[in-house]
Amino acid sequence: MFNALVVEKDEASGETAASVRQLALEDLPEGEVTVAVEYSTLNYKDGLCLGSGGGLVRRYPHVPGIDFAGTVEASDDDRYAPGDKVVLTGWRVGEAYWGGYAQKARVKADWLVPLPDGLDTRSAMAVGTAGFTAMLAVMALEDHGLVPGKGPVLVTGAAGGVGSVATAILGHLGYEVAAVTGRPEQEGYLRELGAARTVAREELAETVKRPLESETWAGCVDAVGGAMLARVLGQMIYGGSVAAVGLAGGTQLPATVIPFLLRGVNLLGIDSVMQPFDNRLRAWRRVARDLPMDRLEAMIRPAVLGDLPALGADILKGQVKGRVVVDVNG
Repeated sequence: MFNALVVEKDEASGETAASVRQLALEDLPEGEVTVAVEYSTLNYKDGLCLGSGGGLVRRYPHVPGIDFAGTVEASDDDRYAPGDKVVLTGWRVGEAYWGGYAQKARVKADWLVPLPDGLDTRSAMAVGTAGFTAMLAVMALEDHGLVPGKGPVLVTGAAGGVGSVATAILGHLGYEVAAVTGRPEQEGYLRELGAARTVAREELAETVKRPLESETWAGCVDAVGGAMLARVLGQMIYGGSVAAVGLAGGTQLPATVIPFLLRGVNLLGIDSVMQPFDNRLRAWRRVARDLPMDRLEAMIRPAVLGDLPALGADILKGQVKGRVVVDVNG
């Protein structure tokens, strides 16, 4: 028997409730690899799945947790053997499939990545899906010509999970990071992560009629979308790129094509869920090399399974800073 955070739904009322329960190995779904989970994290999608499901959960009872790290316990796949350290993000695990909010998980071997040298399971989940997405964004910007010294790099939603890790990575790599936040009290936190300066959210939140403004940003990791993304596109330097990772500000994009046509601006979509294995491995190796662990530690808020229902509600309200690392055995 093992502990798991299980979300159940009352079919009559439609209400859901999450609680820690004991499950047996035979309760786990099919898969080639059984993992003894050590750590998971809390993400916005987890907050949805801990509550009403947000349309993400297919069937109940359900075990959320869109990422986890742990040790292989049993494997029917030659790529993994008992004792191997592994990490999982994406593939709709924790949404359509049972996830990491349990002491055991059983998944497809194709969904796993070997834990790279330089990371343990706790630090891997301090990175988690948010940090993995941040590294994909940085890699995409670099692949499109971003280098230190080209100009300041904007990070929107900088105090959130993706923004925090993006700020730390970019700062460590020598970029001049301008961190956007709507919470002035986070300035010290963001500077500790590596931001050279902060930008008040209000400065970028207003839609302007001009399709182009002064060339300001060499690159941008954008977790907000909406009107802010439209505004930022008009402020990019010639040939600059924006890596879009989120939609905290909405799904609409009230922009024109002028920045793309007159300044050669690139809008790069970043998806972490269905990334192919080779790019996943590349990203995790870059995380191990380029994310300073001391800065990562400053982001961590520890939690256990029983804390998650309340934290899930908090993250949906924008009240969670940095990275929540869940010790599923705590």
